Amino acid sequence: MPLNATVLVSSVGLVGGYAAARYSGRRELGGVVLAVAGAWCTREWADRGPAVASGLLATYLGAFGASHPLAKKIGAWPSVFAVTAATAGTTYAVTRRG
Repeated sequence: MPLNATVLVSSVGLVGGYAAARYSGRRELGGVVLAVAGAWCTREWADRGPAVASGLLATYLGAFGASHPLAKKIGAWPSVFAVTAATAGTTYAVTRRG
């Protein structure tokens, strides 16, 4: 069963957004990466209905928000990877065919 592209793009948005902000020193650049990936994914998710699109967008944005307090407990990169894994798993479960 092929992997839905939004699983990968949402992961790139979370990891890439953090990396862009951290290594450029520009938080807004990370926000742009996060927003572009999220917007593209939401457009794709909308094909499955508004409930799916809004639920997965909430998951994506919730992961971004949750990564901040989690980072204080386990570190920045582990936090980003943990919330990305959770988001990817949820996205896969919702978008898989079959």
